[in-house]
Amino acid sequence: MAERVLFAPPRDRRLFVVLGPFGAGKSEIALNLALALRAQGRQAALADLDLVNPYFRAREQEALLEQAGVRLIAPEGALRHADLPSIPPALWQLVYNQELSGVLDIGGDPTGARVLGAYAGDIIKQRPAVWYVFNQARHDNASAQQALMSLRQIEAQAGLQVEGILHNTHLSHETTAGTLLEGAEAAAEFARTAGLPLICHCVKAALLDQLAGLSPLFPLTLYLRRPWEVD
Repeated sequence: MAERVLFAPPRDRRLFVVLGPFGAGKSEIALNLALALRAQGRQAALADLDLVNPYFRAREQEALLEQAGVRLIAPEGALRHADLPSIPPALWQLVYNQELSGVLDIGGDPTGARVLGAYAGDIIKQRPAVWYVFNQARHDNASAQQALMSLRQIEAQAGLQVEGILHNTHLSHETTAGTLLEGAEAAAEFARTAGLPLICHCVKAALLDQLAGLSPLFPLTLYLRRPWEVD
């Protein structure tokens, strides 16, 4: 049996930008990625700039992040739970503080990505890793060409160039190993079409033992739930 290879954030990068369509699972990945940075012993922050999805927002897990030692950067006060284009001033501490590593969770469509566009030049200077989240179960990722169109639209609005693909095919809590294996083939085709590397396969930690054929694997703990899923 092939040895399992787990993904870890590359240590030669300080900033990680997570882009992708609505419902791809960006916020869950961004949250887990920020926690992974902290687990590497880095000073870590998560900038929640998702202005599109009212349900899956990393800012709803502020207590968890604080307990883990991860700083949350999100709109303050009345804007904390609003759907308004608001860039928190503290974002610039993440961008320019060379001692701080972090993840930028960007909105789930070209409209959400546009909010960041005016600041792209400052971010690019920091050599961020810019990754697109691919979820075959989403309509705009149903084919390689559709996914490429989505990627190009978000790139244009955000003013950032994607340099890698994160495979995250899922059906929320109904996701099985089969879901991921089927999605992995589509993700590989998309990566070839886009001419980009497939960085990792994002999987629920409970499914790791069923996915030995995929590599590298990024185990996810699912923290984000819709309001009606909370007991």
